[in-house]
Amino acid sequence: MPSFIKKIPSVFLWLFFSLSISHCATAEQKTVVTNMKSNVQTDYMNGLLKLALSYANTNYVYTSTPEVYSRPRVMESVKSGSISVMWGGTSEEMERDFIPIRIDAYRGLMNHRLFFIRQGDQARFDNIQTLDDLKKIKMGQGRSWQDASILESAGLDVVKATKKPSLYYMLEGGRFDAFPRGANEVWTELTAFPNLALTVEKRLVLIYPLPTYFFVTPKDPELARDIENGLEAAIKDGAFDRYFYGSPEVQEALEKADLPNRRAIRINNPYLPKATPLDRKELWLDLTRQAPIESNNQENGIQNEELPQE
Repeated sequence: MPSFIKKIPSVFLWLFFSLSISHCATAEQKTVVTNMKSNVQTDYMNGLLKLALSYANTNYVYTSTPEVYSRPRVMESVKSGSISVMWGGTSEEMERDFIPIRIDAYRGLMNHRLFFIRQGDQARFDNIQTLDDLKKIKMGQGRSWQDASILESAGLDVVKATKKPSLYYMLEGGRFDAFPRGANEVWTELTAFPNLALTVEKRLVLIYPLPTYFFVTPKDPELARDIENGLEAAIKDGAFDRYFYGSPEVQEALEKADLPNRRAIRINNPYLPKATPLDRKELWLDLTRQAPIESNNQENGIQNEELPQE
């Protein structure tokens, strides 16, 4: 028998194993789709997502939508599974419609809201001492944002827009007087609109509990488990802290916001889900302990002074 015929079985055996290994490698790779980052967003959340999934056994690869989707479109896409995961403030509705990862990505920093105002308006805000004073100011917010409902529940006057970029132009145009943004968001967003006569208000901080969570499509509970397990592992081994404090976005916010020296006005979030892990002290930062306090009436049995993000 010719020698090449004897070699055929071993060749086929090698080919079989090669194809099997290739198939397994392909099967373990999984694509995560997120909304395209806008010009006013940093890479913080995408980076945290990748950190969490670096602990998983699955080989995750990442892609984004072909354009920046509006918030309503993102939510519909996550429901259908065409987007894998999104992030934002939580609510009972969000936690019902999506799979929430109940670890605040910003450790309570986003609970501290600073105001975009028009240049030249600072003196008007210097006179604000209480929540009642703040009620005289018109606030801008996204129409589908949980923040809008929270502000309205506190008796604040809110003007809404469907598209976020419109809010900066509406503020400059006088449609409202202040645009509350997370303490870690204002500086990046200010540089994104250099041609608008806007600035960051210097003396106030509005505080309400609104954790920033990852929300995973209900079509992919395995991805949700990997994100949650990865974040828990990163908290345990210190990688979360290193990522958080090493973030230029966070460093800039902690340095420039000067939160302990701002007048803190606290309001409740009546939409805060009961499952919010307020008892896990390691998840929250104390950023304004020395600041004066003014709060509205207590609702839902949640006392503002008990919240660990204060």
